[in-house]
Amino acid sequence: MAIDLFQSEAWFAHLLAHGFERQPRHFPLPLAPGVCLQLMQQAGGEPLSSLSNYYSGLYGPQGDAGTVSPEQWQAAAQAMKALPGGAVLRLQPLDTSADWLPHLEGGLRAAGYWTDRYFAFGNWYQPVPEGGFEAYWPMRPSALRNSVDRGRRRLGKAGAWRIDIHSQASDALEDAIAAYEAVYAKSWKTPEPCPEFMPGLIRLAARLGWLRLGVLWLNGEPLAAQLWLVCQGKANIYKLAYVQGFEKLSAGSVLTTALMQHTMDVDGVGEVDYLSGDDAYKADWMALRRERVGLVALDRRSLCGVAAAARHFAAVWWRRHRKA
Repeated sequence: MAIDLFQSEAWFAHLLAHGFERQPRHFPLPLAPGVCLQLMQQAGGEPLSSLSNYYSGLYGPQGDAGTVSPEQWQAAAQAMKALPGGAVLRLQPLDTSADWLPHLEGGLRAAGYWTDRYFAFGNWYQPVPEGGFEAYWPMRPSALRNSVDRGRRRLGKAGAWRIDIHSQASDALEDAIAAYEAVYAKSWKTPEPCPEFMPGLIRLAARLGWLRLGVLWLNGEPLAAQLWLVCQGKANIYKLAYVQGFEKLSAGSVLTTALMQHTMDVDGVGEVDYLSGDDAYKADWMALRRERVGLVALDRRSLCGVAAAARHFAAVWWRRHRKA
């Protein structure tokens, strides 16, 4: 079975080591041989939760969840009750189509939990059509295609420009990491809360074959940078930034186009995924949208669980009636 990179041992290890401002309590919960749920508690008194945060594009069991039996799911749910914060469990972001999710929910309910799903974020994605980039690009809005063409012409008038795409560890990769960080520092984005996370992820991705780090250079200076992660036939658009003040050059769109063509035609991916967020521009690049969800489980045999359930379902009721 294909394992998503966000469910790999390497991903969880890197996130735990470098992805938290305050180190959480870590609880790897075995499900079956070679399969576990990576759980955590951020601080004393807080719920038990998935080992995930704003760096996580998706969450699921580490390993092949298809090997876990209904009895093992229920046993795991019982074991959660004994973990700190186990009266309330929160997991996100989850794929609603994942085969393992209803089995987990069934095990939780059998163990005495109430369960409920909630919206986490919108996720735009693009199945790659037969014919690759040559078939994909004419499907895009003419405004986007014209913007990329204008950007290339303006870049040419502004000076010498090029795009480098890095996929392996090398001395050049270290220069590319420095370029990425320089672009990010001059972009509109807030500084990374965990400064070691991104450089470490880029190096990890290079070792594991996931890395597609694109840098657009103009007159010897990095103008835009994007990190894409390619795994199991899917290209994940993970981070992107461009230097403020050069918006008319459309450097970000020109770079996205180059990486789109590379992952479709060179890597041969079957899907490109914009991960989290409903930013309006993503609909220009992607044909489809789906929703990632969270799962909350509340122990109905625990005072803490019952109190949390009362708050949760009251909030759900209020939101539904306010919309009505």
